Amino acid sequence: MQIPLSATAALALPSLLAACASVPDAPASPQEAYWNALSSHCGKAYAGSLATQDARDADWAGKPMIAHWADCSDERIAIAFHVADEDAHGGWNRSRTWILTRTGSGADTRFTLKHAHRHADGAADAVTFYGGASDAAGSAGAQDFPVDAESIALFTREGLDVSLTNVWRVEVDPASASDAAFAYQLTRANDPTRLFRVEFDASDPVSPPPPAWGW
Repeated sequence: MQIPLSATAALALPSLLAACASVPDAPASPQEAYWNALSSHCGKAYAGSLATQDARDADWAGKPMIAHWADCSDERIAIAFHVADEDAHGGWNRSRTWILTRTGSGADTRFTLKHAHRHADGAADAVTFYGGASDAAGSAGAQDFPVDAESIALFTREGLDVSLTNVWRVEVDPASASDAAFAYQLTRANDPTRLFRVEFDASDPVSPPPPAWGW
């Protein structure tokens, strides 16, 4: 038996339907959610620091760092990574930029991470544009990038055999999260002791720094 709506409920129904219609669609895949989170920081910069204590990274310890979403498009995001260095031009090493791109759509989306390294005069470093591509769906908050064949060839040519099993990770929360964080991490498949990680407070923007060298 159909139960008739009360007059009050009948009046409220259009408002409830309108409210439901205004709720944005949920991301169709973890990859879409990840890209949305990464894109939400475009134009912003955040302070950070080294979060690990590997002796191989002693020169990084205690140095202020800034991650700046310097350039964004629908398919590409460039994050400049600035590290305080009293010996560098202007007191900051601005040589590094992380470039993330996406291809495909929905559950078939995959991401690429490349590292662009330049000198203070803008010239490309001998070791540049290396990285990897995601080989799985990952999650809304993190993607892993095993080293790709192009980078293995580069590392081999430059005598950097220690990097032949690199796996990079980029973690990100949406800018709307009250405790938003951003992290970049390096591990090595053949060395369980290797861990390099820098973390940034992505809930508290700072003033954007000057452009990375060569940009």
